[in-house]
Amino acid sequence: MASQVEPLPKESLLVENGGAPNGNHRDKIPSSPYIPDGGFWAWSTLLGAFLVQFAGGYIYAFGVFQDFFVTDYLSDFSSSEISWIGSICTLLILSGGTISGTLFDRGYFYPLMYGGCFLGTFCLFMLSLIARQHYYQALLSLGLGFGIATGAMYVPSIAIIAHHFTTKRALAMGIVVAGSQLGAIAFPIMLNNLIHGSVGFANGIRASAGVFGGSFIIGLLLMRTRLPPKPRGSLSFLGAVKLMSRDFAYMVAVLGTFFFVQGVFFPVFYLQLFSDKLGLNPVFGFYSISILSFASLAGRIVGGAAANAAGAFNVTVFCTLAATGVLFSHLSLTNYAGVTIFAILFGFFSGAYVSLLGPLFSSMASDVSEVGCLHGLTVINLLGTPITGALLSRQFIWWRPIVYNSVCLQESHLVN
Repeated sequence: MASQVEPLPKESLLVENGGAPNGNHRDKIPSSPYIPDGGFWAWSTLLGAFLVQFAGGYIYAFGVFQDFFVTDYLSDFSSSEISWIGSICTLLILSGGTISGTLFDRGYFYPLMYGGCFLGTFCLFMLSLIARQHYYQALLSLGLGFGIATGAMYVPSIAIIAHHFTTKRALAMGIVVAGSQLGAIAFPIMLNNLIHGSVGFANGIRASAGVFGGSFIIGLLLMRTRLPPKPRGSLSFLGAVKLMSRDFAYMVAVLGTFFFVQGVFFPVFYLQLFSDKLGLNPVFGFYSISILSFASLAGRIVGGAAANAAGAFNVTVFCTLAATGVLFSHLSLTNYAGVTIFAILFGFFSGAYVSLLGPLFSSMASDVSEVGCLHGLTVINLLGTPITGALLSRQFIWWRPIVYNSVCLQESHLVN
């Protein structure tokens, strides 16, 4: 499907020689293109991006896989080895934007979306076919393949909001990224009940693959691009890297985001396993991730609204400080109430922070055509969860990964 480019209103056009437009004069589009900040296709695109992000929220169900693989399906392998699956997947999803963001700016939005939908659904069906104790099969399907697929859509489905919104951009992006958190609520509940119920692992994964693909396709049908692609000869990806490496504010934001991402996935991947090892009811463990995700959903919506009033940077600084304190409190968790309160508070503040990455880095772009590229340069997460698994060890010594990840969040706050 070709990009649909909306015509600019007459008042947004500049005319050479200062005269009225006529057949002898050529209209010129200003460097800052007209953004409608609303309208039918703007809200339709927002809803479509929300559904695509909902499908992408599947990765937040990795805590279900971490628990199931460690205790059952891949029990011959350590927590650290299994966490490499989720870590590689999140690396490809987040830092894959370095490629998908640039391609989005070049006008390849629809190929990225359709390719990601097909590959992601295919890899989930392949995951349903893996055999017990065959680690490499899970790594290839869920870690590598699904990570590439979701990485192709993650940044473009956020960056496209910049085509339609300006003053409402922070709130709109907050709503869109809240979609992934809604997926993070739904998919863990779905997978836990299917995998541990009568349906079983294979058919449960296939059912979830159907939900993933269906949400993705509906979202694609609702989204439209409206601005022309960045012309050849404009800022390239390597050019953007060189340019932004000299931007002190941008590099500080990237460094702060790097530290935050190292620590933020610890509860997402390990809270269910922690609840089980604490001796709490397994059903409560199933829902612990969903409680965290529900709070994160609220945080993403509130964070976007707060950024419009107080500024994205100010809100991110507060959220990193609050999330650091909450994660340190993980050392004292011993019962249902403690785990529940921790999940709510950490989910809220971490979700608010994530919702602000879009407007924060969009505000640093000199032109809307650079939004996708700059989003893709922001986050890399490869070592956080494997280091966490190694610190946890087979003896499940919890204080070590808790302190490590809390310090990572603290460094994020100090850098910001």
